[in-house]
Amino acid sequence: MKILAIHNFHRSNSASGDDQVFKSETALLESKGHKVVRYNVINDSFDNSGAIGKIKSALGMIWSFKNAKNVKKIIKEEKPDIVHVHTFFPLLSPSILYASKKCGVKVVATLHDTRFICPCATSLRGDEICNKCGDGKYFRMCKYGCFKGSKLQSFLVAINFKYHRIRKSFYKQIDRYICLNENQITLLKEIGFDEKKIVKKYNFVPDVESNIQAEKYDEIPDRYAVFYGRIGEEKGIRVLQQIWDRLDNIPLVVMGGGPLEEEFKKWADTKPQVYFLGYTQHDKCLSIVKGGEFVVFPSIWYEGCSMVEIESESLGKPLVATDLGFSVEAIENGRNGYKVKLRDVDGFVSTIQDLWSKPELCKKMGENARKDYEAKYLPEDNYNQLINIYESTLK
Repeated sequence: MKILAIHNFHRSNSASGDDQVFKSETALLESKGHKVVRYNVINDSFDNSGAIGKIKSALGMIWSFKNAKNVKKIIKEEKPDIVHVHTFFPLLSPSILYASKKCGVKVVATLHDTRFICPCATSLRGDEICNKCGDGKYFRMCKYGCFKGSKLQSFLVAINFKYHRIRKSFYKQIDRYICLNENQITLLKEIGFDEKKIVKKYNFVPDVESNIQAEKYDEIPDRYAVFYGRIGEEKGIRVLQQIWDRLDNIPLVVMGGGPLEEEFKKWADTKPQVYFLGYTQHDKCLSIVKGGEFVVFPSIWYEGCSMVEIESESLGKPLVATDLGFSVEAIENGRNGYKVKLRDVDGFVSTIQDLWSKPELCKKMGENARKDYEAKYLPEDNYNQLINIYESTLK
């Protein structure tokens, strides 16, 4: 099978989940003998452009003639069996969907976030869950500056999504939606998406358990809990700080970078029990996770299918995570981790203290987490699901 895989990368060397999924999924398809034609853009081109370039790019969010033309050309030359779109926002624009359909090729889209409900993709207003724009009244974004805290940028994004809502672009130009969890499916059905076109498929990560060994590092203690990932508001960084303001006897190792990195570092420097390593090379990061007791994941937004969570399970580590989004179905309390209510600092503190005091339980739950990974998130199973989705779409 020949697949045209399309994706808008966030940044160079990005560790964003959808960027990782695009790379790993296309590589998996190629390893199975399929021909993958990639068409990518990257937000670096927007970041590095001048004022005029940024204005042109902003207008192109609504309809990118350039990318539509390029996609048509690729389809005519390569004649793919199917088009698989991951992220189209902001540079590719929905024009690529129309280009694919005009060429007579079926379109599959993986929904890595809730962008069809919330144009900001986070379902957050500030730091609170919000899905009000599912009704299509996007201009309320301007009042709150939902997109990057800017009323002007929110206005431009609102115009974009209002235009495509009127044209029903996301309803009519996509033949199959791949959702990552039940919450996404429920949200889509509530705003009128065709249930028959929706399927669920989790992400996957390679089996790192057999290759990664826990190593001891001088800069961290022998026993510790772990947080790793983006140091950003949506990942619950401020909640994590509140938790460890009250846990002075449990070491926490934190790895990652992001917009709150400097602020977090200043806080961590005042906490002798918190070891902030910043961005950590991937193999070393996984080795440190493997050596920890459990992974803490206090996210405040709807995680699609968190790569951190399934990677932690592949390493045999239990999770203490927010009872929201993907975690709702990924974690079974007392078996492979614990779920705590959104922003329930007391709940996180008591759960972490209890689990920390029971190393044998940590070990047992870690073994269950590993079994959960083997049952749900192996590459081979994921490949079979993906091919079945393609084949059913082409019928």
